[in-house]
Amino acid sequence: MAHERAGQVALPQDLVDVPHLVTAYYVRTPDPENPLQQVVFGTSGHRGSSLDNAFNEAHILATTQAIVEYRASQGIDGPLFIGRDTHALSLPAWTSALEVLVANDVVVLVDSRDGYTPTPAVSHAILRYNSTRPEARADGIVVTPSHNPPRDGGFKYNPPHGGPADSDATSVIAARANELIRNGLSGVRRVTAKQAHARVERYDFLRHYVDDLPSVLDLAAIRDAGIRIGADPLGGASVDYWGAIAETHRLDLEVVNPLVDPTWRFMTLDTDGKIRMDCSSPDAMASLIGIRDRYDIATGNDADSDRHGIVTPDGGLMNPNHYLAVAIEYLFAHRPNWGADTKVGKTLVSSSMIDRVVDGLGRQLLEVPVGFKWFVPGLLDGSVGFGGEESAGASFLRHDGSVWTTDKDGIILALLASEITAVTGKTPSQHYTALTEKFGTPAYARIDAPATREQKAVLAKLSPDQVTATELAGEPITAALTAAHGNGAAIGGLKVTTENAWFAARPSGTEDVYKIYAESMKGAEHLAQVQAAARDLVSSVLKAG
Repeated sequence: MAHERAGQVALPQDLVDVPHLVTAYYVRTPDPENPLQQVVFGTSGHRGSSLDNAFNEAHILATTQAIVEYRASQGIDGPLFIGRDTHALSLPAWTSALEVLVANDVVVLVDSRDGYTPTPAVSHAILRYNSTRPEARADGIVVTPSHNPPRDGGFKYNPPHGGPADSDATSVIAARANELIRNGLSGVRRVTAKQAHARVERYDFLRHYVDDLPSVLDLAAIRDAGIRIGADPLGGASVDYWGAIAETHRLDLEVVNPLVDPTWRFMTLDTDGKIRMDCSSPDAMASLIGIRDRYDIATGNDADSDRHGIVTPDGGLMNPNHYLAVAIEYLFAHRPNWGADTKVGKTLVSSSMIDRVVDGLGRQLLEVPVGFKWFVPGLLDGSVGFGGEESAGASFLRHDGSVWTTDKDGIILALLASEITAVTGKTPSQHYTALTEKFGTPAYARIDAPATREQKAVLAKLSPDQVTATELAGEPITAALTAAHGNGAAIGGLKVTTENAWFAARPSGTEDVYKIYAESMKGAEHLAQVQAAARDLVSSVLKAG
């Protein structure tokens, strides 16, 4: 049930006390034996709040030292690119990381403008450096909790491939970081902040990224068509990038809201009543949706700009699944230099509309577990032209079929919406309507159900033979999967399919719930039946487990 003020501008009582938050970062000490206060890497790094003793100075000092030791063990001896977003805890954590990196004689490259750095700009920088210097590989850190509320902090490690670190790396880093915390940070090398700032080197993230955009997008088409663009950074790291994009490439683009405020007082509340920079949420994007008639295309990004939200005059905010399907259809028809065997990547909880589009294109679908890391190898070698997640994260190849970024890039996905409109004369939402006329209209939703830690552990380790049901919402079950089709990797849960529907159940990494993603090509009523049957099926499996 939506909060009573969802979609309304935040009030003073909704705002985080920034001085209290930052002070807690420095003065509070985590309990190394409390699982909630340990370093834990999810699909997008370690996240938490200093107010919960989950993101404090000890966490960042220890994690950075662990990254230093990990990169040394892997023979990574090039520079480390580090960026940060606009969350209040990002600057303190960024500074802590510099103190450790410099003390360990790591060459650190920071933003030459002392500005904020989007996640895709860090990935772009790593790949750009490594393309010409294979003998001394670079890697990176992004200090961001992505779209999380203002009270949170986040810390992500990107290895030399430029994308999110996989569990082989993060498990080692997290284990070592927690060991260092238990040992009172003995073994952590550190210099003062003044010494660290004096020894870092500078890199112009913005200029290298912005100047290179024509290699991945048809910006001339956007300019020549006179597409009027409204870009809302949502107070995030892309704030200076959008102005630079408009000026450099001579686009009719307005930065809708250039304000940066660590309380995010200008945001409208998300569905649950929290301030959250989720550009796929109609409630969080209410302000931009309200002025959509001013623009041909309006877009939003989250705090580190790895996610995108697309708003059209005719359709409002597009469902992320809908836009992914449209983007795939357009790109594979308008990138002639991509190979005929270039695949389309999607996560297994993304819409089956994508499957139908890919089949219609005569392309091969690569379905992988949740997490953008699974697309990294394919994007890196050009075998995957597009990789996308239902949570509004995606990236794609350059015009020539080579890698652009191996992390999610909300900026190029936002600009792609304008390219689609410029080249075809139709908005992405109009293109999606055409897809539904061709393939049908899917009903899609995600719900959460309560689960104990023990039940979540059972769900994460299911085998297909534990599913004894033969029917789902009136249709025969065609598959019960615990590993993804595309790469055989464990999905950490269960996916069940029928001819016209599917559901996937996965345990939450942060809450005592499991998530049920479900879709039906037979409408909302059948979707509700699928969701109810999914709950019953998962409950029976959990009881048996």
